Amino acid sequence: LQRDAKGQYLFDLLCHHLNLLEKDYFGIRFVDPDKQRHWLEFTKSVVKQMRAQPPFTMCFRVKFYPTDPAALKEEITRYLVFLQIKRDLYHGRLLCKTSDAALLAAYILQAEIGDYDPGKHPEGYSSKFQFFPKHSEKLERKIAEIHKSELSGQTPATSELNFLRKAQTLETYGVDPHPCKDVSGNAAFLAFTPFGFVVLQGNKRVHFIKWNEVTKMKFEGKTFYLYVSQKEEKKIVLTYFAPTPEACKHLWKCGIENQAFYKLEKSSQVRTVSSSNLFFKGSRFRYSGRVAKEVMESSAKIKREPPEIHRAGLVPSRSCPSITHGPRLSSVPRTRRRAVHISIMEAASSTLGPAHSTPVRSASHGDAFAVPGRSGRAESSERVAVIADENYSPADSVLPTPVAEHSLELMLLSRQANGAPCSIEEEKESEAGTPAAAEAEEAGGELRALCPGAGGLGAAQAEQVNKFVLSVLRLLLVTVGLLFVLLLLLIVLTESDLDTAFFRDIRQTPEFEQFHYQYFCPLRRWFACKVRAVVSLLIDT
Repeated sequence: LQRDAKGQYLFDLLCHHLNLLEKDYFGIRFVDPDKQRHWLEFTKSVVKQMRAQPPFTMCFRVKFYPTDPAALKEEITRYLVFLQIKRDLYHGRLLCKTSDAALLAAYILQAEIGDYDPGKHPEGYSSKFQFFPKHSEKLERKIAEIHKSELSGQTPATSELNFLRKAQTLETYGVDPHPCKDVSGNAAFLAFTPFGFVVLQGNKRVHFIKWNEVTKMKFEGKTFYLYVSQKEEKKIVLTYFAPTPEACKHLWKCGIENQAFYKLEKSSQVRTVSSSNLFFKGSRFRYSGRVAKEVMESSAKIKREPPEIHRAGLVPSRSCPSITHGPRLSSVPRTRRRAVHISIMEAASSTLGPAHSTPVRSASHGDAFAVPGRSGRAESSERVAVIADENYSPADSVLPTPVAEHSLELMLLSRQANGAPCSIEEEKESEAGTPAAAEAEEAGGELRALCPGAGGLGAAQAEQVNKFVLSVLRLLLVTVGLLFVLLLLLIVLTESDLDTAFFRDIRQTPEFEQFHYQYFCPLRRWFACKVRAVVSLLIDT
């Protein structure tokens, strides 16, 4: 990647590789060394946005969830959105009732393994798949029952389409959670959906505000403000506190982009937005893409042969492991099999596919998605409405799952391409990286937590000082500029012969005449006298 290459170049390269035309719904996400998520800005240099050293780790994600995913023009687009929502379901972002959860899981099962076959699918086969953060035996039996009796004959494309139609009706469809706290100190998750702004607390949606009711968003430090104008001219301001200023800025930028994408009619209506009421202070940001209406109009004009789709179900899935661990490509020639595997690993698994669905079990929330034992399943089987935990806690899902170590990924790819069986344990190990690396990272984190050090603290203080100095300089420049403009206007009014209606009205006011004769004329005579004195002094010397 060239040092001056823009984000748009990298994104177009990736979409060309995936043969994707309806690309405006997607984006590239990365995590900086401070574990803060960012969307890659397409108008800026890729290298300048990265604070880490190369090679850079990025994730291909759905950035703007389609308002109606079933209305997408091409099957390849629907498939990628399907993979993202499937990942959301596994990470506990897509909350639903048990009946809806069973139907969604059955659609995934039908899309991955096809019709139920008693010879291939023994009793309890659905338990070998991990669809949600928690399972119960009752739920697994319901999934298998729907898969056997209701979905027979559906192709993968049909199952994925039905999955999207069902997921779109759920309240948490399109939720990308941002952890925050309200003014009372209660934990909350803020999110932007195709339909508006959402606040989730304790497994419930406590606020839903449509996009046309949101009048303004701004932030100051860790504080995020949402200005809402509802019916009867009722205006309210919602205030939330992010963990860090960087997280708050990321939340604000996501809100600006989502509002522009879903609310505006044309991209020409997009304006640069400031995070502060004072134009010389704060951050400025501008959404650079097309809006939803333009994307749908452009999609309707697509006329080409549907591209071939290599579904990730052909390779043993990590988040939803296949029943047989060996590759299912025995009918494909070995050279073609390798090409198919490479296409899947690069175009699907390393982007939206289930290969990155399994959360890394870290020291902070490593057991957040641990599958409970049979006793735990029996207890949770009595729950009726909730699949996720008691409290809405996406945990690892607030960070994109790290990409597997390069060497381990190559080893896994070569083993699959050569037809060797690949165990689930190896796949999990490749997700988490080597134990030594994990221990070193954990030790480094503890050391940084115990010893903040003068380097990190000094850098933070220096950054704050630099921001303050820049704000002061900006204020001075703006003040000088305004004074200069006023001086030019004054000279034009008093010295020029322009006789326009605007100038004539000003000159005829009593205030201007008083200013002109009592202040300006004496000042001009004094200034001219001083200039003549200086000139004569220079001539004499």
